[in-house]
Amino acid sequence: ETNSICFRLLLLLMAVVSIDAQNESSLSKSLTNVILFCGEDHAFTTTLNLRLHGNQMDEDELYQVAETCQYTAWASREIVCDHNYMEVSVKRAAPHDYVLPNHLIPSKRPVEAGFRITTLVFFTPEERIMEVKEALNRGYGIANTPSRLVLRSPKTTPETYIQNVAGVPMTVLKTSTIFEKKWLAVQIDATAACPLVEGSVSVSSNTIAWYLPWHIDPLISSKQFKLLEVHMGINGQRITTAEMAARQYSLIVSSTHIVIKIPIGAVGGYLKSNVQDNQYFTSYTVEPMVELHWIEDTTHEDTRYKVLFPITTPFLPQPLQVIDETVPNKQIFKLILGPFGTDVALINITFPSEVLSVAECNVRGFNVMELMSPNSSSKVFILQVPFMDPVVLQMTQNGFTLYRLQLTFGLLVLPELAPLSHTAHLEAKLVNIAPPKVFGGCDHQNFYVLVEHGRRSFQTMVGKQMLTPDLGQKYGFMDNGTHFSLVVPFSAPDVVFEAIEQASIRGRIDVIMRNPETNTEIKKFSMACNFHSTLTVCFPNGTMTALAVKLEAVPSLNTSRLTLRDPTCGPLFSNDRFAYFIFSGNTCGTTRKFLSNVMLYENEISLPDESDKSDESDESERKNESEEPVLKVSCYYDINTIHTLAFRTKPLMNQPYAENGKGELQVAMRLALDKSYSLFYREEDYPISKYLQQPLYFEVELMRSRNPKVSLELENCWATLKEDRMSQPRWNLIIDGCANKVHPYQVVFHPVWVDARVENPSHFKRFEVQMFSFDDKETLSPQVLFVHCDAVICDARNPLGGVCNKKCPSKNNEIRGQRQALSHVSSGLINLTQ
Repeated sequence: ETNSICFRLLLLLMAVVSIDAQNESSLSKSLTNVILFCGEDHAFTTTLNLRLHGNQMDEDELYQVAETCQYTAWASREIVCDHNYMEVSVKRAAPHDYVLPNHLIPSKRPVEAGFRITTLVFFTPEERIMEVKEALNRGYGIANTPSRLVLRSPKTTPETYIQNVAGVPMTVLKTSTIFEKKWLAVQIDATAACPLVEGSVSVSSNTIAWYLPWHIDPLISSKQFKLLEVHMGINGQRITTAEMAARQYSLIVSSTHIVIKIPIGAVGGYLKSNVQDNQYFTSYTVEPMVELHWIEDTTHEDTRYKVLFPITTPFLPQPLQVIDETVPNKQIFKLILGPFGTDVALINITFPSEVLSVAECNVRGFNVMELMSPNSSSKVFILQVPFMDPVVLQMTQNGFTLYRLQLTFGLLVLPELAPLSHTAHLEAKLVNIAPPKVFGGCDHQNFYVLVEHGRRSFQTMVGKQMLTPDLGQKYGFMDNGTHFSLVVPFSAPDVVFEAIEQASIRGRIDVIMRNPETNTEIKKFSMACNFHSTLTVCFPNGTMTALAVKLEAVPSLNTSRLTLRDPTCGPLFSNDRFAYFIFSGNTCGTTRKFLSNVMLYENEISLPDESDKSDESDESERKNESEEPVLKVSCYYDINTIHTLAFRTKPLMNQPYAENGKGELQVAMRLALDKSYSLFYREEDYPISKYLQQPLYFEVELMRSRNPKVSLELENCWATLKEDRMSQPRWNLIIDGCANKVHPYQVVFHPVWVDARVENPSHFKRFEVQMFSFDDKETLSPQVLFVHCDAVICDARNPLGGVCNKKCPSKNNEIRGQRQALSHVSSGLINLTQ
C-alpha cells in the first residue's frame, strides 16, 4: 500500500513470532521460520513454516505457506502525510551511478559489497547531525532496500519546522542521509512537507473548505514543473467524479491552491453529538485525501504526494426542528424531530397524563420510527398519534373540532448517556361534517334503506360486505346524486337473525358508512323487523318438515352438524345460516302421545352429544348444554285433519306464546326477605347485595286470575350476568319443572298455604337458591346476577303432558293439567358481595 510495505511487514511478523514464543507451552502450532524477500521493490514474498507438534509417538508435521504480492513502478519520490507522521521515500542510486575522483578508483571495484547508513543530517533549518541509533530512539523510522530509501518522522519532533507556503502553514522535514562503504560515502537528500489544520481549513455553518497549495516550495527544486494528476479520496480510498457529485463534494484547482469543499454531515464523515444546558450541539469529522503527481522539467524526476487529512469541526449549535406533517382529514398527528447524529437514541415520550417508552408507544397504536438520511450521517425521529387517543385533547368550537397534542421527547447521547429533552406542541382543526341521514322500513319480505348523503364521499358497508357495484346491483342500488336506496331481501346473507318468535323470524340489517381516508365510522344504521316464516310444516300423510335457523347469539353453531333425536337423521340441506329437515312420524326418533282428541308427534333438532370427547371437569355442564334443543317440533293430528301447528325453541326464544289458549297473562316475580315470604324487596331497593351462599327466596305469582282450576308451573328458571334474558353465559336453575341436578346449590321448592294474601295457592310458586357466582373464563369478575323464569299455566281438567304432567324424582308434588300458555318474568339486579 505504501513504499515501506516490506519494512512494515517485517516488523509485524517479528511481533507474531515474539507472541508465539511467549505462549509456546500452550500452543499446538508454532511459527518456526519466517523468510522475507524483497526484490527491487516491485514484488515481495512471505514464507511461513508452520510446525504442528504431534503426540509422543507421532512425528511433527511441517507446513510451508508462501505468498507473493506485486506492485507497480514507484515514482522517483513518494511522500505520505498521515494523521501523526510523515514519510518520504526516494530513489536510491545504484553503485555504478556513483562518480568518484580518478585517484580513488580502485583497480577492482567491490560492487558486491553494499552501502550502509551511518549518519542523518537534519536541517531545522540549522544543521543537526544524528547517528542512526539515536534517530531510532527518537521515534524515526529508517529503512532501505536495494533501490529505495524510506524515512518516517513524527510531525512533532524538534527536527521539524513550520514554513508558510502560499498562506498555509506546513510542517517540513529536511534531511540528508549518509551511506558509507569502505572508503566511499554517499549522501541522499530527502524532504517532506505536510499541511497543518490550523490555517488551511475554514468551517462555515454548513461547509468545510480545505486549502492545499499545489506549488509546495520546500519540495520543488526548480520553478518549471508540471502537475500531472490530482485525485480526491475519503478515508484513504480514491473516489470517482460521480461519487463526488453524489456526495456534493467539490474539488477546485486554482492558480495557487487545490480547494476541497465538503458539506457538513455528508456521507463519508460522521457526526458526534454533545449536550450543554439541554442544548444540542454536533461536531463533524471527515478524513479527505488528496493525491498529487508532478514532474520537474529540469531533472525529469516525478513526485507522488498523498495527504490523509482528518478534519473535525468545533461544536456547532443544532437547533432541533419539529416538522408538523399532520393531515387533519386522516385524523392522525404526524411530526418529524431532528436532525440528530447517529449516536442519539429516543428513550421515551412524556405526555401530560403519562410517560410511555418507545415500545409502549408502538403497542398503544402510535407509530414511532427512526429514519436515516440517505445522503448524510444524520437521522430523524417520526411520531404518529391518532386523534382519538386519550393523550390528545379535543375541543369543539363553531362547527369544527380542535385537537391538541403536547409531548416531550426524552433522548440520550451515546455512549456518554447525556440526557436531552425537547418539547413539542401541535394543533389540528377538523371541520365537523354532518353525518349522512339514514331511513328504513320493511314489508313482508324486504328491507328498504334510504341514505341522504348530500354528495359527500364515504364507503358503505352492508352487513360485513363493502357496497361494490356488483353488490349494489344485487340489492337494487339507485343514486340520484344526493340520495341512494337499497332493497335487501330478508333471506340475503348480509341479514342476521336475532330471534325466533311465534310464526316469525326477527332479522336485522346493518348499514355502516366509513371515512375512506381514516377508516373511521361516520354513521351506523341498524334496522330489525319480524318476517312471517313457518319453521315447521305438518303434512296429512305424516310427513313433517322443519327449518332450523342460525341466530346471531350462537355464531359458532355449525348447522350441518344438527340432527334430529336419531343422530343418523341429519339435514337434507344446510348452509351457514339454515338446516332443512324432512322426516315422518315413525322415523328419526319421533315420539307419539295420545291425548283426549288428538295425537301429538314430537321431535327435537339439536347438536349431537359429544361430552365423552370433552374434559371430565366440564363434562356435566357440556352434557346439560347439549340436551337443550335448537328447535322443538310438534304436530297435532286429528283423525284425518291437521288440527294445529306449533313450535318452540330453547333457549333462544324471547317472547311468550300460547298453544291452545288466547288472552294476556300477567306473571310477577318477587324476592322475599326470608323464608316466611311475608316481606318482599321493593323496586326501589334494587340492586340488592348478597353474600356468597346466602339464600335467595323467590316467589312467582299468576296475577289477575281467580280461577282455582288453573295452576302456575315453572318450566325453566336460569341466571345470567346481564339483564337480557337471552345473554350468555347462563346457569340453569330449573329445567322442565325440576331442579337442575348439576347445580352445586340445588333449588329447594317451598309449599304455599292459604293466608290473608294467598287465596289460591296453585297460583303461586316459591323456591330457594343459594347465592352463587359464575365460573366462566370469559367473565373476569362476575359480581351481579339476574334470575329469569318461563312460567306455564296448566288446566287440571285437560292434561297434555310436559311440565303440566311432570313428576320429578324429589319431594315435588305430581302436577297434572293442560298447558294453556307460557309467559316469562325476570328479577332485578342482585350484587354478589365479595
